[in-house]
Amino acid sequence: MPRLRLSPRPLHMTVADPILASGISQPEAETERLPVAGEAANRIARLVGGFRLIVAGGLWLVSVFTLDPPLLEPRYPALFTATALAYTCLAAVALWAAWRPGTSNWPSAQLVADIAAITLLTHTGGGISSGVGAVLVILTSAGALNLRREYALLAAAVSALAVLAEQSLAFSMGLTGVKAFVPAGMLGAIIFLATMVANPLARRLRESEALARQRGIDLANLAQLNDYVIQNLRESIVVVDDHDNIRLINQSAADLLGKRQQRPGQPLREVSPALHGILRSWRRGRFGPDSTLGFPSAGGTARINTYFAPLEQREDGPVLLFLEDADMLAEKVRQTKLAALGRLSASIAHEIRNPVGALSHAGQLLGESPDIGPDEQRLLDIINVNSRRVSEIVENVMQLSRREDTKAELIDLGRWVADFVSEVVSTLEIDHRRLRFDWGNSPLEVRMDPSHLRQICWNLCDNALQFGSQRDDSPIDISIGRLAGRQRPFLEFADRGRGIDDSVRERLFEPFATGREGGTGLGLFISRELCECNRAALMHEDRDGGGSIFRIVFADPRRWSVTQ
Repeated sequence: MPRLRLSPRPLHMTVADPILASGISQPEAETERLPVAGEAANRIARLVGGFRLIVAGGLWLVSVFTLDPPLLEPRYPALFTATALAYTCLAAVALWAAWRPGTSNWPSAQLVADIAAITLLTHTGGGISSGVGAVLVILTSAGALNLRREYALLAAAVSALAVLAEQSLAFSMGLTGVKAFVPAGMLGAIIFLATMVANPLARRLRESEALARQRGIDLANLAQLNDYVIQNLRESIVVVDDHDNIRLINQSAADLLGKRQQRPGQPLREVSPALHGILRSWRRGRFGPDSTLGFPSAGGTARINTYFAPLEQREDGPVLLFLEDADMLAEKVRQTKLAALGRLSASIAHEIRNPVGALSHAGQLLGESPDIGPDEQRLLDIINVNSRRVSEIVENVMQLSRREDTKAELIDLGRWVADFVSEVVSTLEIDHRRLRFDWGNSPLEVRMDPSHLRQICWNLCDNALQFGSQRDDSPIDISIGRLAGRQRPFLEFADRGRGIDDSVRERLFEPFATGREGGTGLGLFISRELCECNRAALMHEDRDGGGSIFRIVFADPRRWSVTQ
């Protein structure tokens, strides 16, 4: 399963923005000292750069084209024109840098250049009465948005002092009177006041940008989490738009439809014509809202049920499709029924054990009576045989219901099977040639509970001896080895009987399924259950030339040892 990695910050973030990315509120005193950063700073730099270029270019054009009457009365026309031209070039470079990705804006350096240029233009363009110095109000307050609080206040103080210094220079040179100090002082005060007002605005911009950035991170993480959950759902879902194009499909649905690659936007008819046909029929109202429609899977090995859920309460709009493997659902239902049947059978077996035991004991006592004739003896034999059969069924069911936890051990399979064959031959008193086992002393280790393995092998061997031989001397071939490909170890019993009837083949490992007279139908069921709890598998296949093969495929002992 793929891992989910949520982004802690946006993909494009400057080094100066760690506090904004974290989404954690800083103390008020610390927050007010920070400049605006990120996209907001770029927007401010571009806006101020455009204003600076317009002002500089306008002053240069005014100095070049003489109007009558002139808009300005410059004191030093040549110096004013040169300064305006240089300031225009500087403004153009600053604006180009503001629009260029990855270029630093240097707001403090630009503000210093603004103060120097505007002060010089004010002095050469007619003094405080020209109105050029008023541009410092906008440039200083706008520059304060991209500076720390102390630097912004320092810039305002420098601007105010520059205005007063220019006025003092002009007064000392006899270019203006003492009354001009009043508007110069007021301009300095306005610059300082505008900067103080801009600082809370900068703080609000910082908070808004931080909140928007954090909400963007949250939305991105939520979208990533939503996509992760949908892709790893066990349920198979497909979302199509009103044009029957796939907007979303998870991996489970893609597997059912036989598509390894998921491509949102692909027409549904190209992915699954059968599903597209069912959807079109549903849109035309041929089926009710609660209808369950099915179609064969891509490989034709399963049937897929389809459920429809309109997303906009109309059948011609986007639709959410739930796909369900009908065979898997039927298997779950079957397993549930089998589990319930097993519990019921265990309860019944527990209740009938004592009556069957009493019946068998009474039959044995009755058989010892000297007054029993041939006819009565035949009936007693029927009673004893069927009593033993019922007792065997009861014992199998009880054994399955009280099955203990698996106690797996590492087993040398060759030596273990050799000992088992000797045990069967001596216990059943059969010719040792009936069981043929040649393992060649090749080492083969498996991990399994020895008691479970012995019970499984006894069931398979007993079935082969009773039902898997057409003649009494027909041998049972026992072999071990590794499967080709995955190299999992196996143990198999092969007989030369008449095989498994087709009527029993599909339910061979179900309880009470038997095609042999006198069989209980529980041996193979118990054997398969014991295999599954040991991470092994029990399989059957027909043997070439007649007969059956029952194969135990063990789990890889090395893999089990790692995961244990």
